[in-house]
Amino acid sequence: MAAGFDEPLPPAQDLPAFLAEIEGRAFRMAQFATGNRDDALDVVQDAMMKLVQKYAGREAAEWRPLFLAILQSRIRDWHRRQRVRNRFRGWLSPFLGEDEEDAFARVAADRSWEPARRLEGDQFSSRLDAALAALPLRQQQAFLLRAWEGLDSAQTAVAMGCGLTSAKTHYARALARLRIELEDLR
Repeated sequence: MAAGFDEPLPPAQDLPAFLAEIEGRAFRMAQFATGNRDDALDVVQDAMMKLVQKYAGREAAEWRPLFLAILQSRIRDWHRRQRVRNRFRGWLSPFLGEDEEDAFARVAADRSWEPARRLEGDQFSSRLDAALAALPLRQQQAFLLRAWEGLDSAQTAVAMGCGLTSAKTHYARALARLRIELEDLR
């Protein structure tokens, strides 16, 4: 029997709207964590795919904490893979000639075309970005989850996959460091 027009849509119908709403902030989190636009896009896409594949049938209220936990997991996975890749590059570097390097890797990316860069015209935004990028990963993610996503300490701990005390410590250290870095802008 077909559903009538007056019946509410199943939760999965709202999923594209949820993903569209959260994608920008998720991308910025991933970009801070990876330092690379393309890697950040891959991380966010993986997290979105996992949410759709595994949790589309859940209540809409559950999507945000689930997505943020998945995103944090994908960021940690990316860092683990990078450590392994860097280890192999270090071992193999004596065997690779200079000409083996990818030519595109030597060219600095032109980020002036990115819409987010165009909007960040004032001094505070660029200094905040630099200060956030300089934070250790766990502090960075704790700050972004608390300040940008508005999660409380318990939700942050769940999303980061750590204890409540650890999440609070990471957040407090991030705040302290950001205050020092941005003190002259007050």
